[in-house]
Formats: sequence, structure tokens, C-alpha cells
Amino acid sequence: SGERKPAQPDTGEDTRVYAQERFTGAFRRVIELPENADPDKVIARYVNGCLTVSVGRSEASKPRAIAVQ
Repeated sequence: SGERKPAQPDTGEDTRVYAQERFTGAFRRVIELPENADPDKVIARYVNGCLTVSVGRSEASKPRAIAVQ
């Protein structure tokens, strides 16, 4: 979650803003994890404005080898 504040124009008091292209105000992002995700194996990293989320699978959902006799 976070908040973006409106940018103040650098010009004088006679300037009016009639269009703004950036969203301002509070925001929140929610990401749902898959059912087979292990909550203990979730890693989130924020570097240079980029959020990276790595999600590990639970042991029960991983493929397994079955020996054929």
C-alpha cells in the first residue's frame, strides 16, 4: 500500500492544471497466492522500484517419481 501525492507545478500562481495524467491518492495491491503455495517459502524483494515475489510450492504438490515393477 502507499500514497501518491499530486505534483506541484514549478510555475507561478497564474498557472492552472486542466489535465493530469498520473493517479494521485491512496492505493493498495493484493495478490492471491495459488492453493499449492507454501506460505513459509514466499520471498518478496523491492529493488530499484521493482517488486519481485518468489513463491515456493508445498511438498505435497510437487511431482514425485513412482517406481514401476
